Amino acid sequence: MIELGNRDLLVVAGLPGAGKTTMLRHAAGDLRVLDSDQVRGRLRAVLPAAVPYRLYRPVVHLCHRARIVGCAALRRGPLVVHEPATRASTRRWLAVVARMTRRPARLLWLDVSAEEALAGQHCRARIVRSRSFARHVARARLVRERLHAGRVPPGFLDARVLTRAVAQYAVLRPVAGGPTTASAPRRLRPAPRTDPPRAAATSRTARPAARGTAG
Repeated sequence: MIELGNRDLLVVAGLPGAGKTTMLRHAAGDLRVLDSDQVRGRLRAVLPAAVPYRLYRPVVHLCHRARIVGCAALRRGPLVVHEPATRASTRRWLAVVARMTRRPARLLWLDVSAEEALAGQHCRARIVRSRSFARHVARARLVRERLHAGRVPPGFLDARVLTRAVAQYAVLRPVAGGPTTASAPRRLRPAPRTDPPRAAATSRTARPAARGTAG
């Protein structure tokens, strides 16, 4: 069970194909989830079928970010953002949005291998270009190392690492009683006891480092 405060902004991150959409499909319930695929689907519905995605990809990402800002500023309740967030600049931008809208930023990282992520891409029938995916993999390796070392990305209140096996049991639940605050941080709870013992053991919570930053 992963509890979210009234104003939390939870970033569900990981390699393309890691299983973020699959996890959120069963874990998010009635929570508002912002995913660039939602924008892509709406644009695809109104554009001619012959228009390749690469031509309107920048518009998709621009609209996705605009939705994040708008919902973070105007919507009530916790907000879930679906993003690979392998780029340090993306994580910094999300942290800035959270701070500007008075929302604690929290990170949920799905930790999978490149092979697992590629298999996930094939399952959803949408393959990331090999060169772009290689860059994601290289950046994700650094993120994973820092999270497992207990280093929370700058601007985030806390971080949680889940394997795909554990993620299938995850449940996101809003909690009444006010937002999470930096002065009184609350850790994300581990998955239920029904998890496979071996998989559950790989789930970790990163603690903020006393010094240093995570890129």
